[in-house]
Amino acid sequence: MYPSTLTQLSRANPFNSPLFSFKQVEEPRNSLGTNGPSHRLAAAAIAEGDSCEFGSQKYLLLCGFGGIISCGTTHTALVPLDLVKCRMQVDPDKYKGIGRGFAVTLKEDGVRGLAKGWAPTFIGYSMQGLCKFGFYEMFKIFYSDLLGEENTYLWRTSLYLAASASAEFFADMALAPMEACKVRIQTQPGYANTLRQCAPKMYAEEGVWAFYKGVVPLWMRQIPYTMMKFACFERTVEMLYKHVVPKPRADCTPGEQLIVTFTAGYIAGVFCAIVSHPADSVVSVLNKESGSTAAQVLKRLGPKGVWKGLVARIIMIGTLTALQWFIYDSVKVYFRLPRPPPPEMPESLKKKLGLTD
Repeated sequence: MYPSTLTQLSRANPFNSPLFSFKQVEEPRNSLGTNGPSHRLAAAAIAEGDSCEFGSQKYLLLCGFGGIISCGTTHTALVPLDLVKCRMQVDPDKYKGIGRGFAVTLKEDGVRGLAKGWAPTFIGYSMQGLCKFGFYEMFKIFYSDLLGEENTYLWRTSLYLAASASAEFFADMALAPMEACKVRIQTQPGYANTLRQCAPKMYAEEGVWAFYKGVVPLWMRQIPYTMMKFACFERTVEMLYKHVVPKPRADCTPGEQLIVTFTAGYIAGVFCAIVSHPADSVVSVLNKESGSTAAQVLKRLGPKGVWKGLVARIIMIGTLTALQWFIYDSVKVYFRLPRPPPPEMPESLKKKLGLTD
């Protein structure tokens, strides 16, 4: 059968399993009666120079620590831009652009006003980073073991999407209380200037619900964002090493590998900002107002209103995502954690496809 244009497009789609024709091949069995090696994305044994075993408890804890540093520091560093972006979303008539937003904020609140919300940002996104990166590594290994080695390779994009979505579900529950405080401080002048003032006041007015009423729109914003962040990053790294970097990854220095990490992170960040921006607008307005629901806010903003502040968010999220991946990978290098290379087709699958003798 000759491939049609549709078949060719399907083969080129990174979000689908490749279309292959399999050959019947006798698989040699080992003494334990299992087919081939471990299902994991990388060997479980401690490689020379590594400080721990891939997938071990130490590995996952240090990955979570890397997530704390990468997310907590980068989000806190970008608080001024985030503050202006949030104000553009909730009051577009007053804050008509990035430049205008900074000018108005500086005039009304001074330079210190640009740092409003830094404490809940640092605490909230540190907790989110712990869960996001730590659970992603855990779920990636868990789903890989369920799929098996060959299906892990064929469906690796789907695996990245599922693992990142699972991790972000829990990460957002850790983030939600601090995100609610941050938005309230940044978008309601006079409500509270610090976390110590804001949290007790919100609890006295609305109870615990005040901190979690934005968790559903937060899932709407963050889960698509994180799925794009991880899947796009993983596949971009794979493509950069395959088509752009002039030498194999094993021959690259740690510094050269980190440059690839930063580049892939920025590309992923641009797409992250676009897919998650409408929900981000809803979260900003919802946490500013009392008594509103996500559906009411979405209806009031309309198709145009949900895209206010997109340029600021692309700049912020592109830079943010690139720095997060760079810092996260740097932590792995510093602690000598296993850093598996981009996935390669298993030998057993090559035999089935007739790619080897």
